[in-house]
Amino acid sequence: MAPEPPAADDAADPPTLPLLVARDALLHPHLPALSWRTRDTDGWTTLTWSQVAQHTTRLAAGYAALGVGPGDHVLLMMANRPEHWLSDLALTRLGAVPVSVYGTSAPPQIRHIARNCRAPLVVVENATQVRAWAPLLDDPDSPLARLVVAEPHQEGIHLPYAALLREPVPDGFEKNLDGARPDDPLTVVYTSGTTGEPKGVVLTHRQVLANARALDAVVELPPHVEHICYLPLAHIAERMLGLYLPCHRASHVYLCADPAAVPAAVREVRPRQFFGVPRIWEKLATTLRAGIARLPEERRRAVEEAARVAREHIAHRERGEHVPPDLETAYRTAREEVLVPLLSLGGLDRITWAASASAPMPPDVVAFWAGLGIVVMDAWGLTETTGVATSNSPRAGFRLGSVGRPVSCAEVRTAADGELQVRGASVFAGYLRPGGPPDSPLDADGWLATGDIGRVDDDGFVWITDRKKEMIVTSTGKNVSPALVENTLKEHPLIGQALVHGDRRSYVVALLVLDTEAALAWAADRGIDTGADPADPVDPADPVDPADPVNPADSAELAALAAHPALREEIEHAVAAANSRLNRTEQVKRYQLLTDEWGPATGELTPSLKLRRRVVHDRYAVQLAALYED
Repeated sequence: MAPEPPAADDAADPPTLPLLVARDALLHPHLPALSWRTRDTDGWTTLTWSQVAQHTTRLAAGYAALGVGPGDHVLLMMANRPEHWLSDLALTRLGAVPVSVYGTSAPPQIRHIARNCRAPLVVVENATQVRAWAPLLDDPDSPLARLVVAEPHQEGIHLPYAALLREPVPDGFEKNLDGARPDDPLTVVYTSGTTGEPKGVVLTHRQVLANARALDAVVELPPHVEHICYLPLAHIAERMLGLYLPCHRASHVYLCADPAAVPAAVREVRPRQFFGVPRIWEKLATTLRAGIARLPEERRRAVEEAARVAREHIAHRERGEHVPPDLETAYRTAREEVLVPLLSLGGLDRITWAASASAPMPPDVVAFWAGLGIVVMDAWGLTETTGVATSNSPRAGFRLGSVGRPVSCAEVRTAADGELQVRGASVFAGYLRPGGPPDSPLDADGWLATGDIGRVDDDGFVWITDRKKEMIVTSTGKNVSPALVENTLKEHPLIGQALVHGDRRSYVVALLVLDTEAALAWAADRGIDTGADPADPVDPADPVDPADPVNPADSAELAALAAHPALREEIEHAVAAANSRLNRTEQVKRYQLLTDEWGPATGELTPSLKLRRRVVHDRYAVQLAALYED
C-alpha cells in the first residue's frame, strides 16, 4: 500500500519524488507547475500542481493497462513537451523507471540502449522516430514489444499517446501509487558518449534528492521560481533543473520543445534563473557584442563604462570584500540606467542565478557577462554524481574561472596524478547491468575517479584543467591541456570553435571554426562586401538557437569571407595573441580555418554540446595531417 500523502507539518523533506509531487499538490494546489505552447494557441497552456497530480494519476493508469509495473524500464524519446515531462512523473509514481534518450541518438546507440535497459515499451514523438525504433520490435536481443507515439495521426500501426489517457482509473488504483522507496532506482541516465558506447547511470530517489537539497543550499532564488526547460531531458542537468528540482521547490517549468524558440521564451518569461552550457553563453555573448558594437558611439561608451563599474563591483564580491559605498552607488546607477535596459532586450534583466557546467567556460565570456552584472556561476559534476558536485555560489562564495566548492552532498580530493575523485550521498552506485546489480566503479572507500584533471586550492575551490583521457602528450613528453589552448584561442570573437591536436607529435596544431555572426558583423564594420543585407543589423535580442546556434549565411559567401586577406590577417593576429599567453609547448604552430560550424546534428558535438574529439579527428584527418607536412 502506498504511503499516505504527507501532512503539512511534516512535509518539508519527503524522501521520494512521488511524495514531493503529493506534497506540492497538497500545499500548493493552485500554483502553476508546467506550461507549454501548442501550434494552435498563441499563449501558454498551464497545469497547476494539483492538476499535475491528477493528470499523472490518469497517465499512470494508462501505462499500467499496458502492463508497466514497478521496476520496469520505459524509454522516452521526445522533445521537451508535456507528454515527456508528465510521462516521466507518471511512470515514477507507478514505480517504473523512466529512461530518456537523446533525439539525436544514432541507430547503433538506440539499439545498445534498448538491449542494455531491457525496456518493454518506448514512447516516441513522431513517425521519424517510429522508423528508428520499429526494427527493434523484432530484435531477439531486446524485449521491446510496443511503441507509443505522441504526435496525433503519426502512430501508424502503433498505439497513440492519447489512448493512455482514455483508460479509466480503476477503483483503488491510487492506493498502489507513490510507493517507491528512497533506494529504489528513480531513473537511468545514459552518458552522451563522447567516446565509446553510452553507459546507463542508475540514480536512486535518495541520490537525486540529496543533490537537489545541496544545490538549493548554494543558490539564492525566490520561492516557486520559474525555469525554462530546453536542454534535452536525457541530460542530467535538465533532469535536475527541469524536472526534479521543480518538484523539490514546487516551482514553475516552461517547456521549450524547439531550441530556436528559447530566446523568445526568455524575453517573455524573464526568468530569475538561467542555465546554459558554455557554448550557449558564448553564442549569446557573441550576439550581444555584435549589437553593442553597432550602437551609437555615445551609448557604446556608456555601456563600456557601466561594464567597467560592474566588473569592479563583482571583483570585490569575488574576494569577499565589502563593496565601498561610492562603488555601490555607481554600480546601482549603472545597472538601472544602462545594464538593465540592455539586458531587458533579451529578457535577462531579472536574472539572479546564472549558471554553466559540462565544459570549461572561456574566461573572456565570463568577463563579458560580469561586465553586464551577471556572474555566471560555473559548476562541475558528472552524470555519475547526479549532476552538480561543486558550484560557485552567490551565497557561499565564488571564484571566476573555478567550478566552485563541493556542495554539501559531495567530497572532492585530488589523486596523485591530478585526477579529481568524488564521493558522497549523491554519487551513484554503478552502471546498469542487465540481470544483475549495478556495475560499480567506486573504490573500496566509495571514491569515484572522475576522469577530470584539476586541483583544489587552499580556500576549497576546485579548478578543472582538462579531461584525463584528452590530455595531449607531445613527442617530447610534455603535457598540453587542449581545453586551455582552445579557450585561449576562442577569446577572439571571430573564432567560434576550436580543436587542438598534437598527441605524440612534435608541435600543436588547431582547427578553427569561424563564428558566422561575429564574422559578418566584423566584415560589415570594415566595409567588406559579404552579400549580406547591410540594412539588417544585428540586434542584441535576435534569436539564437542553443542547439544549433548559428543562422548561417550562404556557404559560398562565408567561404569567400574566410579567404579574404583582411580576415586571414585578423585570424593570424588572434592566434599570435593566444600564443603569447601560452607556454612554448602549448603554442599553436599551424592551423586550418573552417566555416562550417560543428553541432549535434552533424555529429561533432554531443547533444549537450560537448566536443566529440574522436569524430572531429576522423572527419578532418586529411586536414590535420596536412598541418604536419613540410
